[in-house]
Amino acid sequence: MTRPTVPDRALVELGRTEGTPDTLALLVRDQDTRRLLLLRAVLDAAEAADPALCSPGRKARLREDWSLLAEADRPQRPDTAHPPEDAGQDRRGMAQASLGAPHPLPGTAHPVRSGTARPAPSGTAHPPPPGAGLSPARARLFHPLTGPWALSCLHGLDGRAGPPDELTSRRLRQDLAHFSAIAAVAAARAGIPFTVRLTAYAGVLTLPSLGSLRTATTGDVPVHVTHREGCLTVRRPDAADVVVRLESGIGAWSGALAWPPVHVLPGLPSARGPMALDDVDPYRVAPGPRHRTLGGPATLDDGDGKRWLQAWSGTEAALRTGGAHRVTEAVTLLRCLVPLERPPGAAGRDSCSATRHEAFGALLSSTPQDALALAETLVHELHHAKLAALGDLVTLHHADPEPRYFAPWKTDPRPYDGLLQGIYSHLALADYFQRRALRTAPPDSEYAWSRHARYRAQVGAALPGLVGSPDLTVRGRRFVDEMTATYERMADLPAPRNHTARAQAYVKAARALWTQRHAPALPRPKE
Repeated sequence: MTRPTVPDRALVELGRTEGTPDTLALLVRDQDTRRLLLLRAVLDAAEAADPALCSPGRKARLREDWSLLAEADRPQRPDTAHPPEDAGQDRRGMAQASLGAPHPLPGTAHPVRSGTARPAPSGTAHPPPPGAGLSPARARLFHPLTGPWALSCLHGLDGRAGPPDELTSRRLRQDLAHFSAIAAVAAARAGIPFTVRLTAYAGVLTLPSLGSLRTATTGDVPVHVTHREGCLTVRRPDAADVVVRLESGIGAWSGALAWPPVHVLPGLPSARGPMALDDVDPYRVAPGPRHRTLGGPATLDDGDGKRWLQAWSGTEAALRTGGAHRVTEAVTLLRCLVPLERPPGAAGRDSCSATRHEAFGALLSSTPQDALALAETLVHELHHAKLAALGDLVTLHHADPEPRYFAPWKTDPRPYDGLLQGIYSHLALADYFQRRALRTAPPDSEYAWSRHARYRAQVGAALPGLVGSPDLTVRGRRFVDEMTATYERMADLPAPRNHTARAQAYVKAARALWTQRHAPALPRPKE
């Protein structure tokens, strides 16, 4: 894959923790391209897999699902009842060419559905240019949680470790079957009538971005899904049919208790579409052990949903007090929210949040206490996402992964890349709260000054390790120099002395404790 060129202007903007719409769109387009290439890798790996991993019947079904997805990528008819999720948004669009055939094998057939099937055109998939609405197919493929699903498929299809055990085989069957659900959702959004056979594994069938079906039994249950004119009929062998009606944009409503829908928040005022608050997608959190400060996936009740809505409703106003560019970042980069449980032992304003490189556009967070807390989380996590996306385009350093650096926000040593990530997000927070302090009145301004002073002091304590590394590339040095200049410019409008003194005392204590615990056993930083 040939990387797009990142202009120096864009590198400078991002180094300042900013970014014009064009610069942010560059990051988004590259991530979308990577998502299409990842899907291509999954389909190629499945086609080449040993029959013990992927049976001929499963391979044939993947071709059928791709054909349905390709049809959902074509320009929509004027009478389509349900436009794609991002219809009308002008920052990402649909390529004029359809997705095309994923691999060279001929004979692709559609699932049973009304109308005459048209063969999927051949060709190469291209990322959508800004300026047009996404097709339903691309809305699904570019959805953040499609990335973790694709990586799980690739892991399961890797036969180099020998024959898989039963647990691994079952996981792979579920992963590959999920592609059928992705294709069905895209086709329904495109207004294509169809009937497909899906499987509710362990009694659960998830239709991504719509909701999930709970069957009456907990085993693997075959389910037939029919779509006609914006209405899905889900036929189960063990209970009455469930009728689900598509909502505009995201989600689907049903009167059946067996159908918990994806929660939907209204779009930010500057955006044009709703925001998914997804507590049903099976790929919303990473499998395996998680960090002790991170809560597990949450299933929201009505009270949780109301608290999310209350915080979300004031988030754009809170973001805007830190600069209009913070709103632009959220509108451009954020595609879905994933609720988490509060971390163990959390109290007061304590919360947890994360982003995942493989799920670009998703923000994972425990229920925010208020709009300001959610705005702070967005600034923090979106800068992790920005830097990760930039790192895919530009090699910023060649440092090894050895954890050796002090960072006041962590109790353990950090590797160089982790140090860069942490400084970048904390620099963005220092900028956000300084701007907010200058634009608000007490007591809001006092709280903002205290947060600014804390974040700036943390950046100042960690910055020498970042700047002094010989492992920075030429472009990485340009980026870090701009970060340093942004940090230094903040001194022109300093926080009140009482806030600065408390912040410096906090960092001094953190350094002393860290040094006592770790310094004797650590390798020296490179010079």
